[in-house]
Amino acid sequence: MYPLGDPSLGAVYLGNQRCLFRVWAPFVARIQVHLHEPDGRRVGLQPRPFGYHQAVVEGVAPGTRYSYLLDDAIERPDPASRCQPEGVHGPSEVVDPSFPWTDTGWCGLQLEDYILYEMHVGCFTPEGTFDAAIAQLDSLVDLGITAVELMPVAQFSGERNWGYDGVYPYAVQHSYGGANGLKRFVDACHQRSMAVVLDVVYNHFGPEGCYVQDFGPYFTDQVRIPWGSAINFDGPHCREVRRFFVENALHWVSDYHIDALRIDAVHAIKDFSARPFLEELAEALHRRGKSLGRRVYCIAESDLNDPRLVLPSSQGGYDMDAQWSADFHHALHVLLTGEQEGYYEDFGSFSQLVRAVQEGWAYAGDYSAYRKRPHGRGPRDIRAGQLIVYCQNHDMVGNRRAGERLAALVSFEALKLAAGAVLLAPYIPLLFMGEEYGEIAPFQYFVHHGDPSLIDAVRRGRKEEFATFRWQQEPPDPQEEETFLRSKCDLGLRDRQEHEVLFRLYRQLIHLRKTVPALRVLDKRRTYVRGFEEERVLFIRRWVHPYDQDDRDRRIGDRNAEGREVIIAMNVSGASVTRSLPFSSGRWRLLMDSASSLWACPSESSVRAEHGGGPASVRDQFVSQGEVTVSLRPYAFAVFSRVEET
Repeated sequence: MYPLGDPSLGAVYLGNQRCLFRVWAPFVARIQVHLHEPDGRRVGLQPRPFGYHQAVVEGVAPGTRYSYLLDDAIERPDPASRCQPEGVHGPSEVVDPSFPWTDTGWCGLQLEDYILYEMHVGCFTPEGTFDAAIAQLDSLVDLGITAVELMPVAQFSGERNWGYDGVYPYAVQHSYGGANGLKRFVDACHQRSMAVVLDVVYNHFGPEGCYVQDFGPYFTDQVRIPWGSAINFDGPHCREVRRFFVENALHWVSDYHIDALRIDAVHAIKDFSARPFLEELAEALHRRGKSLGRRVYCIAESDLNDPRLVLPSSQGGYDMDAQWSADFHHALHVLLTGEQEGYYEDFGSFSQLVRAVQEGWAYAGDYSAYRKRPHGRGPRDIRAGQLIVYCQNHDMVGNRRAGERLAALVSFEALKLAAGAVLLAPYIPLLFMGEEYGEIAPFQYFVHHGDPSLIDAVRRGRKEEFATFRWQQEPPDPQEEETFLRSKCDLGLRDRQEHEVLFRLYRQLIHLRKTVPALRVLDKRRTYVRGFEEERVLFIRRWVHPYDQDDRDRRIGDRNAEGREVIIAMNVSGASVTRSLPFSSGRWRLLMDSASSLWACPSESSVRAEHGGGPASVRDQFVSQGEVTVSLRPYAFAVFSRVEET
C-alpha cells in the first residue's frame, strides 16, 4: 500500500503538462484513461499492488477532461475526481492545485475559541456561491464568529442539494464556484482570523451518479443504513476503502487549508474493527496538522451519547476532538415549544435541561421511549471543550415538515432565552445561519435529481420520515426549485426592527463570552447548575480562581479582576417568576438583562433583587449576604458578575 497522501489518488497534476493517474479497482483487469481532449487518446494504466492502476501521462494540461474505460466495457468518471464540470455523469477534469494563498502565517485557533456558524453555501446569499459568501464575512466578524462551518460541498447531482448526496468526495460543487471558489473563501476567512470547518460525509454516497461500485468493493451487504448499503470499513479489501476516505480528509486539510472536519452521522459508520476507522482518521488528521504547523481538528456528529468518540485511544477511545450534543438541543427545544412527537418524546422534563447544561447531555444509560432501549453513557470524562451545543442547526430545522426555524415557533423573548442558553453554557456554541437575527425563511429539504424514479422515491421517503411526528400537511416537494428558493436567507433583515435587536443581543452575548473570565473558560468542574423545577428557573454559577490559566495558556486575570465569578438566572417558562437564589457573599452587579429596554422590552428592568432594607434595581451594584431574591419576566435571563474588592 502506498503511504497516505504520497501522492494522492485521482489525477495528480505534476506540472509541465504531466499528470499522474491512479485509481483503485482490484477486480478490473484492464483500465485505460480516456483523454477527451485534445485528441481523444486512450492510455493504459499499469497494474500495481493491492488493486491499484496508475500511469504518468505526458501532454496533459489542467482543464483536460478524462474518464476511465474499465475492461473495454464501461466508461466512468474518476471516483477521486477533483472536478466534475458537466455534473456527476460527465467526465472528470484535471485540476492544477496551485493557488495564491495569503494565509502563510495562519496556524489555526484553539478549539475552545471556536464560535461556530453553520452555513449552507447555496442558501446563505441570493447568488449561492463562495464569492458571494465572502462579501458577508465582515458581518460575521462583527457578530463575533470565529469559525465558519460549511455544510458539505462535495459534488452532488444537479444544482441544489443539502450536500449529503455527494458522490465525488474530492470534487467541489461546481455551482458554488468549484475548487478555486472554496480556496478563495477559506483564504478570506483566515485573513479575518476565522477558522473553516468542513462537513464531510463518510457514511454513504449519494444515490445519483455513484459509480464507485464499478471500481471496487466500497460497500458491504452485511449492514444496511438508512441510505442503503454501508461503506466497507471492516470487510475484505477495507484497507483501500479506508485509504480513499482518509486521503480525502487530508486532501481538504492540505490542498484547501481547512481547519477542522465535521464527520457526518458517525453512528451510521458500521465498523467492528479492533482499530476503528474513526480512530485512524483522527490520528491521520492530527499527524497532518502537526506536519503543517497548524491546529487541525476532527469533530463527530453523533446521536450515540458515547464518550469513547472523544476519549484518548489510551482509554479505549477514538481520540476525536469534539462531538455534537443533540440532547442539549432537544431538552431546550421541547421546553420552549412543547413539542413531544418523534424523537422529542424522550424529552420534556426540566431536569433533563439541567443535566444537559451540567454534564453535556441528558441520556447516560437511561431508558429511551423513542428508541425503546437504554441510551447513552455518562459524559463525566468528557471535557466541556469537547462538546458542541446549539438551539438550531440544519437537521433540527430542515427535518421538520415545513422547515420552520425557531423564530416561527416561539416568542421573541424565548428566542433570546435560547441564545443565552447556548452562548452562556460552558461548551462550544454553534449558530445556524440567520439564527442571529431571527431569520424567518424556512430551511427546507431540497434536491435536484435527474432520475424520475429517484425523485419519486425521495418524495415518498420524506412523507414516511414524518409519520412519527403526526404532522398533517404534505411536506414541500424536495425537487421543486421553489423549495430551494424559499430556503434562502434574507440577510437584509439584520438591520430591521426586532431582527436588528436580536443581532445586537447575540453580539453582546458573544462579547461577554469572550471577555468575561468565568465565561471564557470551558470547564464543567467550575460550573454549578441547579434547577428549580416548580418555577422552571435555571441557575448557573461559573467561576475561575485567581491566577488561573485557561486551556489556551492565557492567564485569566489578576486576583482583583471582575468577572471571575458569574451567575446566570434563566426563566424557562411563560410566566413571571420570583425566586431566592444562592449568590456568594459580596458585591455584585448586573451584566445583562434580556428583558431590558436595550433588547426591545419596557424600559424598567425586569430583574429585581432584594438585599438589605428592601427591593432595589440590580442595574445598580448590590451586596449579597448569601441569598438574593430575583424576579424574572417570562423567558427572561440575567447575567450577574461578582465585583472583586481589594
